[in-house]
Amino acid sequence: MNRNDSERHAVWAPLFFSLVMVVGMVLGFNLRDSLRNKRDVITVLQRNDRLEEIIDLVNEKYVDTVSGNAMYQNAVGGILRNLDPHTIYIPPDDVEGENDDLEGTFSGIGVEFAIVRDTIQVTAVIEGGPASNAGVIVGAQMIRVGDSLVAGRHITTDQIVHLLRGKQKTRVLVTFRDPVRAELQQVPITRGVIAINSVEANIMLDRTTGYIKINKFGGKTTSEFKKALKALLDQGAQQMVVDLRDNPGGYLEAATSIADEFLNDKKLIVYTRGLHSARTDYRAGEPGKFETGRLVILIDERSASASEILAGAVQDWDRGLIVGRRSFGKGLVQEQYALADGGGLRLTIAKYYTPSGRCIQRSFANGRSAYQEDFENRYRSGELTGKPDEFKSDTLPFYTASKRVVFGGGGIKPDIYVPYDTTKTSAALSALVYSQETKTATWDYFMQHRREMNFKNTDDFQQRFHGEEAMFRQFVRLIKPKDQPSVWKLLRSREHMGYFKTQLKAQIARLIFHDNGYYAVMLTEDEMVRKSLEVLKNGTYESLLKESVVAPKKKAALEASLLQKDQKRRHKRSDDRW
Repeated sequence: MNRNDSERHAVWAPLFFSLVMVVGMVLGFNLRDSLRNKRDVITVLQRNDRLEEIIDLVNEKYVDTVSGNAMYQNAVGGILRNLDPHTIYIPPDDVEGENDDLEGTFSGIGVEFAIVRDTIQVTAVIEGGPASNAGVIVGAQMIRVGDSLVAGRHITTDQIVHLLRGKQKTRVLVTFRDPVRAELQQVPITRGVIAINSVEANIMLDRTTGYIKINKFGGKTTSEFKKALKALLDQGAQQMVVDLRDNPGGYLEAATSIADEFLNDKKLIVYTRGLHSARTDYRAGEPGKFETGRLVILIDERSASASEILAGAVQDWDRGLIVGRRSFGKGLVQEQYALADGGGLRLTIAKYYTPSGRCIQRSFANGRSAYQEDFENRYRSGELTGKPDEFKSDTLPFYTASKRVVFGGGGIKPDIYVPYDTTKTSAALSALVYSQETKTATWDYFMQHRREMNFKNTDDFQQRFHGEEAMFRQFVRLIKPKDQPSVWKLLRSREHMGYFKTQLKAQIARLIFHDNGYYAVMLTEDEMVRKSLEVLKNGTYESLLKESVVAPKKKAALEASLLQKDQKRRHKRSDDRW
């Protein structure tokens, strides 16, 4: 070897050995990960084999016949029982219904119905839907669906729905009895996409106050809400009441989109974070249609999840007042995964936090049963009926944009508390309102007087309709003699009698004007709505939100300070870790 070759070898040898070392390290790490994954796969297979072995032994040796499918579902339930109460397995038969409900559509014929005297009565026909296009009218009686006799068979609502729903563009032959001529007619109807409205009502409470009722946050809620909001603004609404009572939540994106209609300047609406989910911020972005008018959000103990996101954002930014009772307390985000058996796993993947940093998830440390008994516990403690301060929330305070103190750890506490009205919501009175006798009396009155139902709008109906007494007399005639003493005892109370007759009137209004008609009547006696109108008129609104004492520049500085403090707080709180 000459001198030049020796020098080249001296230069390249260290580089060569370094390259070999790097390649070896990479292969070593990949081999380690491969072996680890292999061990994980082997562990999973061993566990599956163990489960299969147990089920096989039970099927072969157990003293009685058992369902293998039921054992699988129980096994899944056992696995999930140690997780949070909102992580659930959805059986294959229930997946489609669950998805349809959230997406806001299903495939059917487009009618609403009630079962009266064991006969399916068409109570509403969706305009432009398949049944409407086929000439079906309100009052038609459903006798057969396909080859199945449905009249006089004690059929249930679920059974009827199963017969009427089906794949889009498939045809179903329905036999109706005409309500006027009593003739039978076979009507072929081609199923189509039917919307399930999540914005249940939008009406004017007075000349300047609009009202929107949202019953869930689904795939079409945002578009429905924007349409309803525009309609009310066109009618002169200057202030708004948004009703989230009994709203169990739904899609987070729907809640943030609606919050965007109220918030400006890219304000934070909510953020989510979990052990395997990086922080995601949801902010106002698009110009909203109602960013400055006075706003009230109604909540109660059944307002959950996405409802609490909207209410929390409005409260933390002092954008409006929250009226009602403490919300459910669900601060967990679920994602649904399809499973091989056709079922679904709705798995909690993150927690959500309001703009001030609150996680409002209430504790489930005492198990699922205790968690589900929360309503009864609130009632027994007096929190629902007049002692809102009995609830002890997080000891760690949070602050709204105007430095109002709020707490997390158990739902959104309202700014103005309205107790549960036991006089109108007793179990016995509710059972009477939704009894078969009440339904029959209402329907009979409507069919007997349907040609007189020529009201221009809900205001005209409120002023000119006076059929409550006649309906009540029909109701009394339908009550069985053995039940009459208990019914009269219940309706002896003036409050109960007044509420019952208002319900009769509201049910007729629903048959004429759909849900808008029902709410136009019932909200006249709604205590939360009455309180909302009161605080909007008497100065309480501005006083509580401090709009009259916080200058715009100072308020902007407080908002900036709020976000900075939240940034620091998030790194300190231990409940961010899963």
